[in-house]
Amino acid sequence: MNKMKAAVMYGPGDIRVEMTKKPECPKDGLILKIMAVGLCGSDIRNLTSDSRKGDYPFIYGHEIVGIVDETGTEQTRYQVGQRLFLFPGTYCMKCDNCISGHSENCSDKEVTALSGTGGFAQYVAVKGKKIELGGIYEIPEDVSFDAASLGEPLTSVFACLDNVNIGYPDSLVIIGAGPIGCFMAQLAKIRGAQKIIMIDLNDTRLNMAKEFGVDITINSSKEDPIEAVRRFTDGKGADKVISATPANSTQTQSIHMVKKGGLVVFFGGVPKGSLTELDCNLIHYNNIWIKGHFGASYIQSKRAFELAISKEFPTQKFITHILPLDKINEGIELTRTGEAIKVVLHPWDEA
Repeated sequence: MNKMKAAVMYGPGDIRVEMTKKPECPKDGLILKIMAVGLCGSDIRNLTSDSRKGDYPFIYGHEIVGIVDETGTEQTRYQVGQRLFLFPGTYCMKCDNCISGHSENCSDKEVTALSGTGGFAQYVAVKGKKIELGGIYEIPEDVSFDAASLGEPLTSVFACLDNVNIGYPDSLVIIGAGPIGCFMAQLAKIRGAQKIIMIDLNDTRLNMAKEFGVDITINSSKEDPIEAVRRFTDGKGADKVISATPANSTQTQSIHMVKKGGLVVFFGGVPKGSLTELDCNLIHYNNIWIKGHFGASYIQSKRAFELAISKEFPTQKFITHILPLDKINEGIELTRTGEAIKVVLHPWDEA
C-alpha cells in the first residue's frame, strides 16, 4: 500500500486529515512507522499562521517515535521492528560551532536541512545522512512510545537549565505555565531549586503547574507580577528568571523580577521583527546578566532523552491527552486554551 493518513496543512488554521502518498524508502535510509507524535507549541504556531509563506500543502510534526517498518538496501545500522526516537536536530560535528560545544548552532546548511518534520502522519522517511550523523535513539522495550515522545520537548528545557546551572538553593521565576514552563519547573526541582514561582494569565494552567514542583503561582492579570515576586523573595528578587512566553512584555518585566547580580533567560521566541523595551540602566547598575536560549547541544539532547525515559521523570503527569491523529484540531484547541499540558497524537488509532 503506497498511501497513508496524514494531517496536511493547506494554510493558516487549515489542517485536513486525509490520505496522501506514503514516502518512498531511501536506499541508504529507512521508513519509520509512527506510533506517537507530540503536539508542540511551535507546531501550533506554525499550523495557525502563514508559517510557510504560501508554500503548501505541508506536513508538520517533529516529536516522532515509532517502529522501523522498512529499510533501504544500503542501510545496515537498523533493522525492521526496532523502536526508535527520532530527534529532529542534526549536527555535523565539524564546523566551528559544533567543535566549540555549541552544536545547536551548527552552521552546515546541508546538515541543518535534515531537521526532522513530517510527523503528523503514519509514516516518515529517514535519510541515510541522518542515520550517519546521529540523533536517533533506541527506545527500551519497557518504555512506552508516549513517554519516549517527551524526549524532544524536554531537550531544550534540559539544555537551558543545564547552561544556566539551575540548582540548590536557587529561587527561580518561570513566566509561562504552558508545557515548556511545566517541564522547566519539574526539572528545576529535580536539580535542587528551592523556590519556584510560576507566572501566567490562565488560572487553569497555574493550578496544573502546582503538580510539577511549583511552590508559588501568580496570575499576572490579577496582580502586579513584579511586586508579587518581590514580596515572595523578601524584596530582593529571584536568583534567576526565565521568560518562556512568545511575548515581548514578559521579557520587559523579567529584569525587574531578578535580584542584583542575577540572571535572566529569554527562552520563548517573540514575533519576528518585534523589539523589547528594556531598562538598560537597571541592567547596568544591578549587574543583571541576560542570556538568550535556543536548542540543545548533541550531548544535551541525548541526556534529555535518557531522562525522559527514566523512572525519575513523571511523564504520566505531563501527558494529559492522547488523541487519534484525526483529532489534531481538537488537540490544538485543548493546548491553546490551557486545558491540556501535553497532547500526544496516535496516527493509527481510530477517531
